[in-house]
Amino acid sequence: MPSPNSQRIAITGAGIVSPLGLGWQANEEALAADRTAFRPVDLFDTSGLLTKTAGVVDLPTEPLFHRLSVHKQTFIDRGTRMLLLAIREALAQAGRPNMDGIDAMVIGSSAGAMVLGEAYFDHALHDPRRIPSQLSRAEHYQPQRQMSCLAAEFGWRGPVIVVSNACASGANAIGWAADMIRSGRAKRVLAGGYDALARLVFAGFDTLHALAPSGIPRPFDAQRDGLALGEGAAVMLLEAEEVRQSAALADVSGYSTATDLHHLTQPDPAGKAAIRTMTAACTQAGVVPEQIGYINSHGTGTPFNDAAEAAAISAWAGEAVSEIPVSSTKSSMGHLLGGAGAVEAVLCLMALQGQWLPGSLNVREVDPAVNFDLVRQFRRAPLEYALTNSFGFGGTNATLVLQRRAA
Repeated sequence: MPSPNSQRIAITGAGIVSPLGLGWQANEEALAADRTAFRPVDLFDTSGLLTKTAGVVDLPTEPLFHRLSVHKQTFIDRGTRMLLLAIREALAQAGRPNMDGIDAMVIGSSAGAMVLGEAYFDHALHDPRRIPSQLSRAEHYQPQRQMSCLAAEFGWRGPVIVVSNACASGANAIGWAADMIRSGRAKRVLAGGYDALARLVFAGFDTLHALAPSGIPRPFDAQRDGLALGEGAAVMLLEAEEVRQSAALADVSGYSTATDLHHLTQPDPAGKAAIRTMTAACTQAGVVPEQIGYINSHGTGTPFNDAAEAAAISAWAGEAVSEIPVSSTKSSMGHLLGGAGAVEAVLCLMALQGQWLPGSLNVREVDPAVNFDLVRQFRRAPLEYALTNSFGFGGTNATLVLQRRAA
């Protein structure tokens, strides 16, 4: 049961865009079929890179914004278009025709509109004497400008908070939104995260030798050799119980964030900050490890990350660890960076609704450090609480606990 000091934070709508598909149904069907979504990247030149594949979203070809001029739409990046689709789905699921009545929007992103910054640099480098559209590229490169375009599309004038905390950004945004409601600063908040593939980010991970040479990530495999990048967006509409007007899908019952202060790009081997966030999130939710029916791990497929997270889960769960199902959905769609925490939170919501567990795919030999129940393919299971971990460069860690609402 939730702790007596907690307030119910209802999720009344959710939207998702991932390499597995556009929308809730497409993603659920793909997860149920244990599909992966990795293919050669055609958004930019990868000829000089070691890895050339990623999880790529197939966006609709028709214009997605209806209130912005054609000229302004040329400065809306791929990630923001994905976020628009996710917001529309979340509002539709919550039975809301628009964003009226929403107090705030909290959105996480790691790269923002990076492609516009790349375009600005390319233009300045190759044609420095021509400046048409350079000011607009610089203006819309800023993530808050992209969010203002989104707000304008819905005719909404509320406050927007942009969270940029590496790969924990999406989870931090949802947790921040829940805290806003819990503290009484808001009653209804739209929260989530997004990121699109960008040449600079892709090349950076490739240079760090963090990407799997094969292009296929194998989280918690004994011979794992790196992650795969992806792109996507997801949002949730969170509401205080007293203002909720539509059915609640689940509750955000626990959240915590911490920093491990270990290394810029490598996690603390013992997972100390992860242990703190899982413990504190469960304390806020009023649950113990034995009650967690599923953990959506950060599970990137890199040697350091998976070992640290396995150690953290083991230390946190204690004797109950062998009974806790764990998987990494990055094995099917890649690491969505700032969008990962939000997308994986929505996947947990889907699992709670459907009473199933997504698989951790591509595993050939389970790492000996794994002593939890590694879910290697889609399975049906009773599920009351789901926990999702998100870790990022710089040592940031975030954990969310979601609780199922009875039908």
